[in-house]
Amino acid sequence: MSARNDDEHVGPSEARATHAQEATEATPEEALRKSHGARTRSAAARAAAISHYIEQRSPDEKHEDEAAGREVVWKAAHAARLSAQAVATLSESAPDPAADARCARNAAAAGALAAQMGQLHDGAGDLSVAANRAALKASQAAADAAGKGGMGTNGPLNATADAAEADAVAAAEAAGWMKPGHHQPQVSSGMRSPELLSMMHL
Repeated sequence: MSARNDDEHVGPSEARATHAQEATEATPEEALRKSHGARTRSAAARAAAISHYIEQRSPDEKHEDEAAGREVVWKAAHAARLSAQAVATLSESAPDPAADARCARNAAAAGALAAQMGQLHDGAGDLSVAANRAALKASQAAADAAGKGGMGTNGPLNATADAAEADAVAAAEAAGWMKPGHHQPQVSSGMRSPELLSMMHL
């Protein structure tokens, strides 16, 4: 029996169901983007939250060295902007596992920079040290997933990066840098200058 005849025996409701299923089936690239995108946004939220946390510190918590304190605030804000740029880059491009993984890597690296500033702001307390270490591990795991051994498609490396990001969020919450379930402040990504893109390796 021909394909034409087969189609003629398919009812309208069955045909609609088949087309709907085909429309909802994600390509491998789209499925990977979901993972990389979630990690990118999570790291960006961490960076933004830490920047907000540092910026909103009360007057009696200011760093003894005002110049050093201003540098901590500036670097944390810069990290937040870089992470926001990674989110913007991801949202404006077509799904591409390697490129998407680089966005996640860049956001995680920015999150690690923000965490370093968070520790400098808070001092060598156990929770801030642990949060900084977790952020560094998340950055390294994201770099591994985006590296030549993964290129954004290696399942185990991606899973490790996802788990490391979740740990970094939990540690940031424990340190008081993030509020669980709290909507993080929006950070403007600014203009996409060649210098900024070069810093992000995009």
